[in-house]
Amino acid sequence: MSPTNTFLKTNQVSVIGVPFNGGQPRGGVEHGPAKLVEFGLLQQIEELNWSVKYQDHKEAIEKLKPAEDPDVQNLKKPKYVSAATRYVAGEIQKEAEQGHFILTLGGDHSIALATVSGVLGAHPDACVIWVDAHADINTPALTESGNIHGCPLSFLTGIAEDHPDFRWVKPCLDTQRLVYIGLRDVDDAEKKILKDHNIKAYSMHHVDKYGIGKVLDMALDDVNPDRNRPIHLSFDVDALDPTVAPSTGTPVRGGLSFREGHYICEALAETKLLVSTDIVEVNPELEDEKAAFQTIQVGCSLARCCLGESLL
Repeated sequence: MSPTNTFLKTNQVSVIGVPFNGGQPRGGVEHGPAKLVEFGLLQQIEELNWSVKYQDHKEAIEKLKPAEDPDVQNLKKPKYVSAATRYVAGEIQKEAEQGHFILTLGGDHSIALATVSGVLGAHPDACVIWVDAHADINTPALTESGNIHGCPLSFLTGIAEDHPDFRWVKPCLDTQRLVYIGLRDVDDAEKKILKDHNIKAYSMHHVDKYGIGKVLDMALDDVNPDRNRPIHLSFDVDALDPTVAPSTGTPVRGGLSFREGHYICEALAETKLLVSTDIVEVNPELEDEKAAFQTIQVGCSLARCCLGESLL
């Protein structure tokens, strides 16, 4: 894929492990990256004719955990989330600036503070396709849970109120370069934000009405009409129906099918504009071994599709 990709300079995939659970209360999601790698993801990528460089960042992230981390402006664990994502953002930007494809394995979705900041640091005109059951655009003042995995886009778009721990996050993402696919559990405050800022969003209702092919075409027309911008895909596995990816922290019934999720990744790879992908919220400790294995399998296959694997 990379020799014909418009924005990549090399045939290398920089796989960035972010074993982090600070953005939400449930343990286990920090083990997602290692489980994806144990399942053979790096070798699977190499079989697609990519060169692979893997960084797990486990030790560095653990060292950043503060001894005390009280709530600040409703947000839980703000110092840990800020320190970890700031560090990872720098690592991602260095890899992206070398023209590598960035595949980030989470971890909870608060790590998008790092991935979007890092990728857009290297590709400032990139658009973001956010595949998720949730909008993740709550602000510190509006979040009901205080969990930062529900807030990253408010900081990245500049919608969030000033917060002392997140002043490093630049409002790098124009709201007109953000589009959602798969939404079905959106807070009332988030619905108002989407409407007030005219942020394009396609819920499962739209997928049912138009089909996933048409929805993705419309989404690209919204944020990349001339097909000349790099694309960052942030894929939360809870976008998929729990029957497809059961081992995740906030499952919601009525999600994308196995094929719909994979179609998004395949079609974006076909554009030759995809420069980076997040696979997040794989939590291998929430369900039984069979369900965890199923979710890990799906995470790997989504990543492979983003890197050019196709049915024929």
